[in-house]
Amino acid sequence: MTAELVRGQNHPLPHTRLEIRVSAGHPVLAAATLGDEEGRIAGPEAVAHPGAAELPGIEVPRQAAARHRLAVDLEAVRDTVHRVSVLLALPVGTGGPTRFGASAAPVVTVTAPDGTGIADYTITGLDRESAVVALELYRRQGSWKVRAVGQGYEGGLAALLADQGLDRAPELAGTVLDAVAQGLARAVPAPAPRAEDAGRVPEDERAQQTAQTRPTVPVHLPVTPPPPPAAPASGGPIDYTHPGRRPAAAAAPGPAPQPDAPTAFPTPVAGDATGWTMDERLYNQVWGMFEDLARATAAYRSACNFAESRLDQEIDRVLADPRSRIGGAGDAARAAAKAKHDELTARAQEVLDRDLGQLTAESEVVEPALPAAYARWDNPVWQTYRVPMEPPMAVRLGDLHLPERTGLRIPFLARLPLARGIWVDSGRGHSEATSLLDAAELRRLALDCAVTHAVRLLAVHPAGSFRIRVIDAAGAGASAFAPLVEAGVLAGPPAAGAAGVTTVLKQLTERVDLLQMAARAGAGATEDLPPGVDTAEELLIVHDFPHGFDDRAVNQLRYLADEGPAVGTHLLLVADRAEAAAYGPVLDPLWRSLMRLTPVPDDHLADPWVGHAWTYEPPAFPAGSGILRQVLAQLADSRRQWGP
Repeated sequence: MTAELVRGQNHPLPHTRLEIRVSAGHPVLAAATLGDEEGRIAGPEAVAHPGAAELPGIEVPRQAAARHRLAVDLEAVRDTVHRVSVLLALPVGTGGPTRFGASAAPVVTVTAPDGTGIADYTITGLDRESAVVALELYRRQGSWKVRAVGQGYEGGLAALLADQGLDRAPELAGTVLDAVAQGLARAVPAPAPRAEDAGRVPEDERAQQTAQTRPTVPVHLPVTPPPPPAAPASGGPIDYTHPGRRPAAAAAPGPAPQPDAPTAFPTPVAGDATGWTMDERLYNQVWGMFEDLARATAAYRSACNFAESRLDQEIDRVLADPRSRIGGAGDAARAAAKAKHDELTARAQEVLDRDLGQLTAESEVVEPALPAAYARWDNPVWQTYRVPMEPPMAVRLGDLHLPERTGLRIPFLARLPLARGIWVDSGRGHSEATSLLDAAELRRLALDCAVTHAVRLLAVHPAGSFRIRVIDAAGAGASAFAPLVEAGVLAGPPAAGAAGVTTVLKQLTERVDLLQMAARAGAGATEDLPPGVDTAEELLIVHDFPHGFDDRAVNQLRYLADEGPAVGTHLLLVADRAEAAAYGPVLDPLWRSLMRLTPVPDDHLADPWVGHAWTYEPPAFPAGSGILRQVLAQLADSRRQWGP
């Protein structure tokens, strides 16, 4: 459970590798200082900031943004370091707030590398301060703890650094702020103010605030990747060179581009996010794109709703006044209200088009650079597929998009090992696509989708570390499972009939019991497991549930869904919930414990930030492609070389 800290409270840290995530309602810069036992820093070389983002054991973002993630490895910091202070400061000259009290309180979250929350701290009570020590990680009796600090400074970053004992603190503070001014902040979280907004009426100011500063919820969010330098406005080939190896291009603050002026976006770079490996950087970048698209769309919809509400209020005022209800004055007032509505909507559309254009350009660079685990089946990376030597941190389960830009697809990545089983829904659901298909075609598509997920999961794991079992009680999925059976990549032939269901479920429940006992016994206990029981992960595909299942089998399946993921036993269920209605509420916990995916596009998934209904697109092999046979051949060769 994540600890909710208040100012001055401390909390033990169970890990030395950490992520510190910052969520603010406006762009902030994040930095860190490495201090001694008294918290004093030796010099500028002990400060990690956007101009010098990496020190031993710490990496901070290179730009101001509304959301950040700092990577920390406390085992890698020098022995002389006893305190790691996390600092937040407001950039200057950007048109944003000049004091923390003018916007929502920042939220700082300490998590484990896998995203598990450790401690949250909402920095309240700030007013005229423009820099703050958010929290500190400190060494105490050989172990590390985190303390919520929340100490603000009206004198800004210079006063903060001077208070920590740094000589010539104003000079370093100026260097940090200059480094931020040399780049472009992402436009999605907090777009720059527009020149023509000066002197607008209060309603317009509220419209801009509504469109740009939608309240954030303190949830555990991945970092928004730091933006690279600006690209030329003209077309041309994409430069894949990392920004750090290109000449820096200064971006002076100024008014937002007009509709008829070309917009110079930062040149997108694949992997331009914080992380310990390239896979982790790409994973964080994809999630940053996901979050940016969610918030950009939320700002657009909120601005449009405001415009509609304003129009209704203006017309109500016209109708409420008998003098302007009829005649030329009334018509003029209605026309003015409609013109203002159209202007606000057009401006919101302009901002949305700008943000989505930037995200589209980023997607076009990131998608070809994704590794096999994150890539679509039509990605060329599969043409050179080889069985990996270690598992990835995530796997792609499909694509997500919103109606505002259906062509902008965000990879739907799930962390590995899977924390929940998967349910591929073969029922009709509520999507328009299912209404065009008969029940038999839906069941076929659902099974094909499940096989596609299974092949990917098998393909991204090292040889011998992931096995697949199949329950096909009625034998109706023989044709879909045939490629897996022929390639010899299954742990055994598909189990058929009630006897087959009973045998497989008995074996897997016993396996989960033994592995749980071994886990509770601690290190070395797995060596005492009975022959035939190992720690390799297993995926059980159950087709046509609940055919062939009695009450005991249903309870065993529920047990596997609840307890299996913790010891590497996962469930992939292909079922129509309506066909299992005879079991009543007994199966409700089973459905809730599984991640529901569909074999056709469906808008049943919601994001954790603003709750949009995202359209999920299931994965599929390209028509006429030999990728499935090629991948299965590689897996079969690997099994022969390394064993099952």
